[in-house]
Amino acid sequence: MLFCSIILILMKAFILSAGFGTRLQPFTNIHPKALAEINGKSLLEINIRNLQRFGIFDIVINVHHFANQIIELLEKENGFGSNYEISNESDAILETGGGLKKAQDFLKNDLDFLMINVDIISNINLSDLINHHQSTRALATLAVQNRKSSRYLLFNEKEELCGWENVKTEETKLPRLDSIGAEIYTQLAFSGIQVLSKTIFDKINFAGRFSIIDVYLDLCKQEKIIGWDHSNDILLDVGRPESLIAASEIINWL
Repeated sequence: MLFCSIILILMKAFILSAGFGTRLQPFTNIHPKALAEINGKSLLEINIRNLQRFGIFDIVINVHHFANQIIELLEKENGFGSNYEISNESDAILETGGGLKKAQDFLKNDLDFLMINVDIISNINLSDLINHHQSTRALATLAVQNRKSSRYLLFNEKEELCGWENVKTEETKLPRLDSIGAEIYTQLAFSGIQVLSKTIFDKINFAGRFSIIDVYLDLCKQEKIIGWDHSNDILLDVGRPESLIAASEIINWL
């Protein structure tokens, strides 16, 4: 059973919910992916209630695709018991990095904040992730796993981000080249879960629509961006109809 007792964490969480969810068509032809259901509960509700298990009751949610459906559900359900704010991207979808930058007014008053993808379900211990981030004083701490993927983040022996690799296209980006053992990196797949310092808003060098991964690659040469390996945890990318069905057989803590 996936369970965690509540430990009060004075931190906000930013739930990325603006995407088109094209992998979940035809459902997302008329609904946002955040409202796709597992065992009768939407992905948004599952994530909100999981955050509550770690004492996180203040959330920010970005919206774009069928934004009104998400807003109406949150109003109807009173945020499922959490305090919520909406970062509205109805005019233009901004991807993960642009969405974060737009939401900064909701997040910049906290020292650190959590950021998660709405279509990722995991039994990750968020308290451990947050504690590790704060103990290292990193700019960003990225939850990662040793699992098969088409794209990997590359880390050195100190768990510091050094680059990115697409194994299908053989494209590699290595903005940070260590003087010793530069060719030795560990490939780890990003889990779509991260803790960030509010100081990142002063360091983002992009505008408009961009990925948070581009931000990390741009900053990793001079900033401390680290990986936190949670390979022993369950991680479900529920962005496809078949993955929703598989998840319904695994999730049993609600």
